[in-house]
Amino acid sequence: MIVIEAKLKGTQYQYSKLDEAIRTGQFIRNTCLRYWEDNKGVTRNDLQKLCSVLAENKETPWAKKLNSQARQAHADRAWSAIWRFYKNCRLGKTGKKCYPKYKNFSRSIEYKNSGWKLSADRKQITFTDGFEVGTMDLWSSRDLVWYSEKQISRVRVIRRADGYYAQFLVDWDRREEHEFQGKMVGIDLGLKDFHTDSDGNTVENPRYLRKSERRLKMLTRRVSKKHIKGKKQSNRYRKARKALAKQHLKVSRQREDKARKDALALVKSNDLIVYEDLKIQNMVKNHHLAKSISDASWYQFTQWLQYFAKVNGVIVIAVPPHNTTVDCSCCGAKVKKTLSTRTHRCSSCGTVLDRDHNAAKNILAKGFKLLTEYLNSTVGHTESDLKKVKAQGETDLWLKNSDGLVLNRLDELRTKNSWESPAIPR
Repeated sequence: MIVIEAKLKGTQYQYSKLDEAIRTGQFIRNTCLRYWEDNKGVTRNDLQKLCSVLAENKETPWAKKLNSQARQAHADRAWSAIWRFYKNCRLGKTGKKCYPKYKNFSRSIEYKNSGWKLSADRKQITFTDGFEVGTMDLWSSRDLVWYSEKQISRVRVIRRADGYYAQFLVDWDRREEHEFQGKMVGIDLGLKDFHTDSDGNTVENPRYLRKSERRLKMLTRRVSKKHIKGKKQSNRYRKARKALAKQHLKVSRQREDKARKDALALVKSNDLIVYEDLKIQNMVKNHHLAKSISDASWYQFTQWLQYFAKVNGVIVIAVPPHNTTVDCSCCGAKVKKTLSTRTHRCSSCGTVLDRDHNAAKNILAKGFKLLTEYLNSTVGHTESDLKKVKAQGETDLWLKNSDGLVLNRLDELRTKNSWESPAIPR
C-alpha cells in the first residue's frame, strides 16, 4: 500500500461543503460512541446498522447526505477506538486504558469505493454524495494516471491550516533494488547530535521547534490579544489563529522531511542497521528534556527507517538500550557517567571515545549478537527458546562467532521470503 497526497483547489462554497461533510462524519462517530455507552454487548455490526438508522431518521436529515460507505468508515473509526480500549483492559495495561473520547474538532472524512470519481487525466476529482461539493482540481507532484480507480481503496479528505488535501490509498507493493555491500552500522539517538553511528559519523540535530519558538511566541500573543472572552470572535482573531497554525504545520513538516531523508540515506548506504528501542513515552515524563526529546522526533525517524528497510530489503534490528552508554565498547568494563559527561574514558583499557560513539558501537554489538544467534540457533525453535535468546541478547554483548559467518549469510537472509525483513527476536 502507498499513499499519494494531492491538494484540493476549489471555491469557498466547495470548501464550506467539505466542512459540512467533515462535521457530519464527526456526528456519525460520536453517535456510535454514545450508542455503545448506553447499550451493553454492542458489536461492530451493530454500529454499522446504526448508520442506516441515522440516515433514515427525519430528525437527522444531514446524515443521509453523506455517502453510505463514508458513514460506515466513521462507524469503523468509533469501533477501532472501542476495540483499543478493550484490548488495553484485556492485556492489563498500566495507567490509562485509552477510554474512547468524543471528537469536537474533526479534520478529516473518509470515503471507500463510492462517493467520488476521478477524471480521465487524474487531474480532477468529483464528489458525488449529497453535499454536492462538485469537481475540484488536484495539485500533486505525483501522477495518479498510472493507477486505476480499482487500485484506490480509500480516499481521505483532510483539512489543514493551509488548505484541503486528498489522500489516495493505492494498492501497490513498492519494492526497490538494493545492492548488497556487507555494510553494518549501529545508531545511537541523541539530543546533542540527532544520531551518531558506530563509525563515528554524526548527523546534526536541527532543533526546528527551538528555532521557531520566537515567532511562535509572537503569534501566540497576537491570538491571545485578539481573543474576546464570551463573545463572537472577529476576523482578525481568525487570521491570527490561522497564522499560528501554519507555523506549527511548518515545524511539523520540517521534522517529517528531515526524518524521511535521514532514514532513506541510512538504508541506501547500509545492509544491516541496529538502533536502540527507546521508550519515548516514558522519557518525555522528564519535564527538563521533554521539549527537546519531542523536537528530535526519534519515533518518526524509526518509523521511516523500518518502512524504507522493508521497501529495500534491508535488515533493521531494534535492541534494548540498557547499559549501552555505561559499558566500554572495547573491554566491556562499566564506566559510570552523568548526563553532562560527553567523553567515555575507560580506566581498564584506556579507551577514549565520545560517549555517543561508544554507545553506537555497543548497540551494533548487541544487534550483531542477536543476528548471529538467530542465524545459528533460533530458526525452528519454540517461543520459550526465543525468550531465552532475548534475555541473552540483553546481558551478553560480545560475539563468539566470526564476523564472516554472518556476512556470508546476510545476503541470503535479506533476499529470503520475497524481500521481507526477517522477524529478529527482541
